[in-house]
Amino acid sequence: MNHIFIKTEKVRFQHVDYAGIVFYPRFLEMLNCLVEDWFEEALSRPFSKMHETNGIPTVDLKVQFKKAARLGETLTKKLWVKHLGGASILCGFRFEDEAGATCLEGEVTLVNVAFNPNRDGIKASAFNDDMKHKINQYLLVTL
Repeated sequence: MNHIFIKTEKVRFQHVDYAGIVFYPRFLEMLNCLVEDWFEEALSRPFSKMHETNGIPTVDLKVQFKKAARLGETLTKKLWVKHLGGASILCGFRFEDEAGATCLEGEVTLVNVAFNPNRDGIKASAFNDDMKHKINQYLLVTL
């Protein structure tokens, strides 16, 4: 069975500009929080432990801003996998307002990397079979 990872987030004063709408870089921070939560809660791989030996940097990001989100609204943030490569994941995401209207949507490519012993370089590192199995549970063709 394939899943969509879903979290909600209230738009707070820290997220908005003078007009009371989410300042666009804050959406990207919210997206990063969604990715972190997915890794910790769904994949049992918290960033706090992972970054001791490896990481999951974002290497590509495509975003379409569809509708303003306003102070006090609660957004529903959704994430799913569109493609799983050997060391990379292409995820789709969508943020919706309380009425179900899309505020933003897009794709993010993440790559599993390993640090060399001196931590002065990184290289792509294939996901192990257990992690591939967990990630595949979120693989969707369309949403």
